[in-house]
Amino acid sequence: MSLFNTTYDVIVVGGGHAGSEAAAASANMGAHTLLITMNLQNIAQMSCNPAMGGIAKGQIVREIDALGGYSAIVTDKTAIQFKMLNKSKGPAMWSPRAQSDRMQFAECWRTMLEQTENLDFYQDSVNGLLFDGDKITGVKTALGLEIKAKTVIITAGTFLNGLIHIGEKTFGGGRAGEGASTGITEDLVAKGFEAGRMKTGTPPRVDGRSLDYSKMTEQPGDDSPEKFSYLPITKPLTKQRSCYLTYTNPEVHNLLREGFERSPMFNGRIKSTGPRYCPSVEDKINRFAEKERHQIFVEPEGWNTVEIYVNGFSTSLPEDIQDKAIRAIPGFENVKFFRYGYAIEYDYFPPTQLKHNLETKLINNLFFAGQINGTTGYEEAAAQGLMAGVNAALKTQNKEPFILKRSEAYIGVLIDDLITKGTEEPYRMFTSRAEYRTLLRQDNADLRLTEKAYKLGLASQERMDRVEEKKNKTQNLIDFITKLSITKEDVNPILESKNLATINQSMKLYKIAARPQLTFSDFRSIDNLENYIQENGIDNEIIEQVEIHLKYSGYIEKEKNNADKLNRLENVPIPSTFDYSKVKSLSYEAREKLSKIQPTSISQASRISGVSPSDISVLLVYMGR
Repeated sequence: MSLFNTTYDVIVVGGGHAGSEAAAASANMGAHTLLITMNLQNIAQMSCNPAMGGIAKGQIVREIDALGGYSAIVTDKTAIQFKMLNKSKGPAMWSPRAQSDRMQFAECWRTMLEQTENLDFYQDSVNGLLFDGDKITGVKTALGLEIKAKTVIITAGTFLNGLIHIGEKTFGGGRAGEGASTGITEDLVAKGFEAGRMKTGTPPRVDGRSLDYSKMTEQPGDDSPEKFSYLPITKPLTKQRSCYLTYTNPEVHNLLREGFERSPMFNGRIKSTGPRYCPSVEDKINRFAEKERHQIFVEPEGWNTVEIYVNGFSTSLPEDIQDKAIRAIPGFENVKFFRYGYAIEYDYFPPTQLKHNLETKLINNLFFAGQINGTTGYEEAAAQGLMAGVNAALKTQNKEPFILKRSEAYIGVLIDDLITKGTEEPYRMFTSRAEYRTLLRQDNADLRLTEKAYKLGLASQERMDRVEEKKNKTQNLIDFITKLSITKEDVNPILESKNLATINQSMKLYKIAARPQLTFSDFRSIDNLENYIQENGIDNEIIEQVEIHLKYSGYIEKEKNNADKLNRLENVPIPSTFDYSKVKSLSYEAREKLSKIQPTSISQASRISGVSPSDISVLLVYMGR
């Protein structure tokens, strides 16, 4: 079968985290898919820090897994450390994070993709797009090939007209050692797309043998590490590598300031916006001048390598300044560099130009995913890639798009934020962005999403069976605890050991278990309960679900009711042909924003910045409500 006479269902341009998930999703849904990337050795490479998950990002990785994506499985198979962050807070805030082996991670991704049916690979650079009017029909490559496709997904990362900055040096590139991609932006702008520039950066990599860890604080993984994937094919870690914590100081800051006038950040050569929540070290000491120190996390790049990622020291300052300043950090006095930090500028396309299924509004069958949409982070990119892959495959099958609501998934919040509000700086997911975060926990992503993925043909029968089992066992244990009476002899010793008020008569266990100072494990000494757990094969995952239900069911119910109210507005559609300019009772700003974004429902319209509640009331009247 020749590239010259094949029309693919889906072509994915770019083999990063977004491209890899997109290719896997579309191929697993039966679409004949081609992944084109500039270098097949670098598929799913961790371009920045060697870690997956973290605050809100861990929830996204769990959601990708629940939907049948690969990121969680690859992370589990290549992790060197696991931590559940925010355990001291409520379960809505718990966020899994894993430190990964960078080389194993990319190798595992490639192996999984090569074992995926319906997926072909081709190494070349895409430098043009083929159109037929307002429809995309394929891509042009640097070697001059024209490859035809029914749909195209662009996941170009930081490669579109990428420009690397180190001090006063500037050169084209998509990341260190790799060329930039040209031609795609120009073809899209010619079709009427609006493009912009963004910036991101990366810290130096150093030789771990040259560091003095005795001057740092060890940061080990969890004592009982969990894992990301809901499938049993991956196992929790039995051994882990530690990270280490050290700090900058006023001497470091003064040495860094010496390079400010040669910094591309401050001398005007970098004109684009960088990530607010992952600033460069020079940005931190400039913006937070009153702070005497900043955290530096010393993160190993894998099991068997001495290479270290210096998290917290992202910079584009000249090499001599990087070298001098880093040596003033405790533990780095004799450091040897593997490579210096740098900043990179690249093209992105404001995401208000997309529909909810990540298809562009201007060109049919063309989808964008990842940093091209203005996001930052592997997890945000992978989530978009999966959704674009699903929706491109559905488009070729003439089926309805797959869209997740804000009340159903962090992925739904991410995409809705991007296409409704847009972004003028690299977008990063936080738990605070989700108004229904008690519903969108990391522990229940499978209960929320696997059935949807199973109906699409993306999640396996095994996944669906496990979710059904989890659901049934959880409900059965809740029913058992609700009915189980316990005597004061059973429970008072437990209460006394915690200095809590005792009971005078028998009570139902669920009333006692709801007390915030108690955990489920406190009651394992009660024979009836322990016997039930053993006889019914109840594991820790089920116990966690039950404990969350007992303690938070009131909050969860309230949030569900709020989500239901909002979903009623989701069901009030706005026709795509609706002419806002004729509705004079709308404010001028609302008319302008609504005309630009073209929301598909009243609910989406209500989330657009500048559209007021009174504007929504006007729209509801026009929609016959």
